[in-house]
Amino acid sequence: MPINKKIRELQEKREKIHLGGGEQAIKKQKAMGKRTARERIMALLDENSFNEYDLFVEHDARDFDMDKKSLPSDGVIIGSGTIYGAPVAIFAQDFTVAGGSLGLMHSRKITKIMDHALKMRMPLIGINDSGGARIQEGVNSLAGYGEIFFRNTISSGVIPQLSVILGPCAGGAVYSPALTDFVFVVDKISKMFITGPEVIKTVLGEEISMEELGGARVHSEVTGNAHFFAMSEEECFDQIKKLITFIPWNNGQKARMFEPGEPKPEYNINKIVPEDPTLPYDVKDVIRAIVDNSDFFEIMELYAKNIVIGFGRMGGRTTGFVANQPLEMAGVLDVDSSDKAARFIRYCDAFNIPIITLVDVPGYLPGVDQEHAGVIRHGAKVLYAYSEATVPKLTVILRKAYGGGYIAMSSRHLRADFVFAWPSAEIAVMGPEGAANIIFRKEIMSSDDPDRMRKQKVEEYKTKFANPYVAASRGYVDAVIEPSETRKFLMHSIEVSENKDVSMPQKKHGLPPF
Repeated sequence: MPINKKIRELQEKREKIHLGGGEQAIKKQKAMGKRTARERIMALLDENSFNEYDLFVEHDARDFDMDKKSLPSDGVIIGSGTIYGAPVAIFAQDFTVAGGSLGLMHSRKITKIMDHALKMRMPLIGINDSGGARIQEGVNSLAGYGEIFFRNTISSGVIPQLSVILGPCAGGAVYSPALTDFVFVVDKISKMFITGPEVIKTVLGEEISMEELGGARVHSEVTGNAHFFAMSEEECFDQIKKLITFIPWNNGQKARMFEPGEPKPEYNINKIVPEDPTLPYDVKDVIRAIVDNSDFFEIMELYAKNIVIGFGRMGGRTTGFVANQPLEMAGVLDVDSSDKAARFIRYCDAFNIPIITLVDVPGYLPGVDQEHAGVIRHGAKVLYAYSEATVPKLTVILRKAYGGGYIAMSSRHLRADFVFAWPSAEIAVMGPEGAANIIFRKEIMSSDDPDRMRKQKVEEYKTKFANPYVAASRGYVDAVIEPSETRKFLMHSIEVSENKDVSMPQKKHGLPPF
């Protein structure tokens, strides 16, 4: 029957297009340790869940002999599918077709699935593997990028946007991932840069490799442009799938509840923080001691390590964690850690995720380098983010909470809903030693034994100020609790905050210290 012939024709057309740039191009792709665009989609989504759209779209460029070139699907695959049964929109650039270069129709396919994701209120996952703008299409390529950037912006805070860099992402193309919520990179595969090594060599006379310029480690450790680092594509896809379990599908929902579980017994919260306030410890162990099943999913693990951010669950509910890390720079706040924390706080607030802040901070990092790097402006981002956030905000002061750091780390004065402190907490303008040297300077200098007098005055300051009870007496701390009571108090606070409702002044938007 004629219909069978038509079906065979359709199947043949599909098979031909599915080959992308052809067998040789696919072999070259695999030789670089990379999967094809279609293989990546299938590996990420639930089995047999992918529905492809615009398979037969091709470019309509005519200049530079483009009318003689066939580019299957115009080098990008779009569609929707599911991850753990929940729908997601996805696109994947096909490097085997003209290097995945972006032309007008290529960009229209991407913006079509972006519009679809926003309209249907579901996450968008973009897999980037492209040589950049298609030069033969001129300004049409630039227009395409602009349309993508605009949609990234209007979708921000409405649906989760995930960017996966699995190849080059160069020039203007890098600004789309930069506008999304989470960026995933893979060692030796991901490359992101504005200006390539060739141009740098021509203009500046400097030799630099792609890996040194904008490899996965550079963006995970130095620039902070990447949120997740993986050693393989498979590990990267596992990270994406795990992240998806922690976040809601849009800003009108809350994250899916899971069966709660007790923390693992090896994380004994009473033994993690040393009695000596000068000794470091790993704050991630404190988090694992209080979250369900001790399962903590860290974000930006390799960047600005003096602050820790990530997701855990409390009683089955997704919760965001922000914590000073005493193992790194004593947990001090600086330019990079402020940026890292502020952005995460705003993400949690946009997507209805309660925030738990664990405080052990000596303040903001002093020094000429930090002042010149703009620590005032960058540090203010944390203040702004916490002040603006209307989700439940819970704070536990573990040890030091000095000066501006005390205020910035979700203090009662920035409208934290619950503030708890351990008996080891020290809440003061500065550390006891520094404070005593200033307050009691004359007495110390005039003493027959300055060292003995200094120690005496330090202890006097600790007794009067460097403890949680002065702040508790003013109502700035709701309760001084034992470490073993932390999980109980936090879980109860999250439960009673479930229907928190805050009215903010009406305005178009605020002006964060960008």
